[in-house]
Amino acid sequence: MSDNKIPLAGVIGSPIAHSRSPRLHGYWLKKYGIAGHYIPMDIAPSDLAEAVQTLPRLGFVGINVTIPHKEAMLGLADIVTDRAALIGAANTIIFRKDGKVHADNTDGYGFIQNLVEGAPGWSASKGPAAVLGAGGAARAIVSSLLEAGAPEVRLSNRTRARADALRKDFGAKVNVFDWVKAGEMMEGCATVVNTTSLGMTGKPELKVSLDYVSSDAVVTDLVYTPLQTDFLSRAAEKGCTTVDGLGMLIHQATPGFERWFGQKPEIDDDLREILLAE
Repeated sequence: MSDNKIPLAGVIGSPIAHSRSPRLHGYWLKKYGIAGHYIPMDIAPSDLAEAVQTLPRLGFVGINVTIPHKEAMLGLADIVTDRAALIGAANTIIFRKDGKVHADNTDGYGFIQNLVEGAPGWSASKGPAAVLGAGGAARAIVSSLLEAGAPEVRLSNRTRARADALRKDFGAKVNVFDWVKAGEMMEGCATVVNTTSLGMTGKPELKVSLDYVSSDAVVTDLVYTPLQTDFLSRAAEKGCTTVDGLGMLIHQATPGFERWFGQKPEIDDDLREILLAE
């Protein structure tokens, strides 16, 4: 911005029309009076490498990365943070002034910040965590929970092989349970997380039993459409503290915005309303 160029950022994926990230970053750009733009770009996997080479020359200072490019971006970056390497995926890219491509993953950061904000007093170290799902989001969640001090992470996925692979990468503190025992694994857990798309608008409901969940547990769902999923509603009926998934979307975006545009953004109620508007 010191060379008077208008900074550009955006999100790449395929499909991308559903993304709320342009609405999110657009709100911050307007709020802080920054002469920049954030653009959604539908880029096919076969065009990814060319796009990463071309975008900096067009004035882009960075991009967010979503499905299906998160894993492939690691192989195109010059610098990969430790957490992105451990997770095996990148969601935040910085095009540095020296020409190098810097890849990071802020999903785990966004997840932890959302719990800290949404459940005051929450701490990963209070007890085991139960995680449903073993996809890319689950990898970020498991990594962040272990880093934050969770003594154990219990993991269950509809396809057990994916959960077993995740355990192999993250070590002995991760214990895998068959999907039919996903409800039972929540017994004694301080934190319960749904990282699957089950329960999302247009998807089947998450039918895992919550009979074993303690009323002292903090239960969160990465799904935010609808904001109050059936999973969270059932947990609330048990007396659990529940945290919706919208805050994770917002918090994971803040490090990238600050690096790209030089302003640490604040999170307010107006932003949540804008993101939830149809």
